[in-house]
Amino acid sequence: MTVAVAAVDLGASSGRVMLGEVGPDHLRLEAAARFANEPVRTPDGLHWNLLELYRQAVLGLGTAVRLAAGTRTGRLASVGIDSWAVDYGLLRDGRLRGIPFHYRDERRGEAGPAAVHAVVPPEELFARNGLQHLPFNTVFQLAADPRAHEADRLLLVPDLLGHWLTGAEVTERTNASTTGLLDVRTGEWDDELVARLGLPRGVLSDLVDPGDTIGALSPDVASAVGADGLPLVAVGSHDTASAVVGVPFERADAAYISLGTWGLVGLELDAPVLTEDARRANFTNERGVDGTIRFLTNVMGTWVLSEAMRAWGRTDLPELLAAAVDVRGDVPVFDVRDPRFVPPGDMPARIAAWCEEHEVRPPGDPATTVGSIVQSLAAAYARALDRAADLSGQRVEVVHVVGGGSQNALLCQAIADHSGRPVVAGPVEATALGNVLVQGRAAGAVPGGLGELRALVRRTHDLRRFTPARAAARMAT
Repeated sequence: MTVAVAAVDLGASSGRVMLGEVGPDHLRLEAAARFANEPVRTPDGLHWNLLELYRQAVLGLGTAVRLAAGTRTGRLASVGIDSWAVDYGLLRDGRLRGIPFHYRDERRGEAGPAAVHAVVPPEELFARNGLQHLPFNTVFQLAADPRAHEADRLLLVPDLLGHWLTGAEVTERTNASTTGLLDVRTGEWDDELVARLGLPRGVLSDLVDPGDTIGALSPDVASAVGADGLPLVAVGSHDTASAVVGVPFERADAAYISLGTWGLVGLELDAPVLTEDARRANFTNERGVDGTIRFLTNVMGTWVLSEAMRAWGRTDLPELLAAAVDVRGDVPVFDVRDPRFVPPGDMPARIAAWCEEHEVRPPGDPATTVGSIVQSLAAAYARALDRAADLSGQRVEVVHVVGGGSQNALLCQAIADHSGRPVVAGPVEATALGNVLVQGRAAGAVPGGLGELRALVRRTHDLRRFTPARAAARMAT
């Protein structure tokens, strides 16, 4: 049995609608639509352009319906949505109140964390929700958002798009775990925490799990895409949850880096790690598909590289990466976790400023700067891998790199060199694959657990392997 499904996969800088075909020995993706995800700046801050994303998603679904007509099944079985975490829309009487803010908005400052920590100390908060401290976590945004008490529903981004598609108001559990309001042990809303923080409990909707059917497309949407009765199925709607489903693990002592705008470095565990050391190391415990725990930390990803290209007005990244290979001598290795590298802006200037502040000679040309970024990212991932192993007690002998960053051979080799571990790179579209696999399993096309889903990825996708070889660049301090 083979089914065709559509995955709406929204990243922080781009979106796509993918047609997936799934069967016992068949797993294939085809792009129905690709589009940019460009934030919009207004006088009150940086916002997501969700209306445009929704418009593009509906257009892409229409294309996926037409493409599915040419597959062996002849039709779509379902639709699934994943996106980034933490950000939300607020509804009142079914209408969106205000444009959702972007987590990179400069005004997502310390007011929220200060308000929350005045009531619940950081140590207790971590014991309750298991999350690393990020000032834009949903719980912090809500504490500083006066609109929260004027709303009757809060929906995270993929759930908001699902609401517009179907009318349903639900929250998928893997993404709910990023809000800071979910009990890390039970996987249910922490009503006591919500009450202590004075947040309106009524805005939180019922939880659903990956594989659950959310509802059918509304008549208007069904007419627009050309498919009556098409169901929306919950997937790992936090894109990293879907990406981890698509990691082709072969052994238990492996870690992953889901590498795109962010580099999510971590392990898949059966239970959370809630030690004080884990909290201080800023590791997080987020829920994964099938009740797993994603024990990981957020490290800067290829965002720094893309912003540097933007600052230079260049689009020839492959040429610059090739030139970076030929750079002679060590390049400066800077701290990619410095907060200055989070907002949009002139990354080459910020790198130079960091180097000057730390008495390190800054890179002098684009090729050296690209080499510096690559080595700095790899060094940060290596430290995060070592820390994940120490904190969890789980050995890490292999590193899987998935997502767009897996195409960057220079970076994959640098990760192998800095970590001293072999790197398996691919698949590129791990997030869309994880989305599609969960839908395919829900439709009965690929029975089994995560092991069986990942075995299908290995059988159907080519992977690249990188062995530690070259001496890693020295850390500049």
